[in-house]
Amino acid sequence: MPTSGDLEQLLRDAALRVTRPRVAVLNAVYAQPHADTESIITAVRRDLPNVSHQAVYDVLRALTAAALVRRIEPSGSVARYEARVGDNHHHAVCRSCGLIADVDCAVGTAPCLTASDDHRFAIDEAEVIYWGLCPDCSTAQSS
Repeated sequence: MPTSGDLEQLLRDAALRVTRPRVAVLNAVYAQPHADTESIITAVRRDLPNVSHQAVYDVLRALTAAALVRRIEPSGSVARYEARVGDNHHHAVCRSCGLIADVDCAVGTAPCLTASDDHRFAIDEAEVIYWGLCPDCSTAQSS
């Protein structure tokens, strides 16, 4: 888990101003991988009780644009945010409880998959979502 100083440096390196809401949101995303916006707002408000919903949404948008966080939106789910960026990893999503887990690329570096027909696109990334049941839901269904 990065320190507050580490998070401030990440913001500076991305040419973003260091503000308390930005540091708090970035900290919340690191602390809760794949968190939805409401969970992030709740975490941020522990340190900054008066921060508005809109401020958190604006910070998430800025952090995503600066590639400091990644926004994912599995089908049927609200947007989720994670701090693991730049490595073209994938996700496994539980169909029952919605748990999301990171899955490393199957082969090497991005895009890690070869399209059967690339339509002359210069493909540089692949986004894969594996769907199934997490261990807890799988056990619950079999009992």
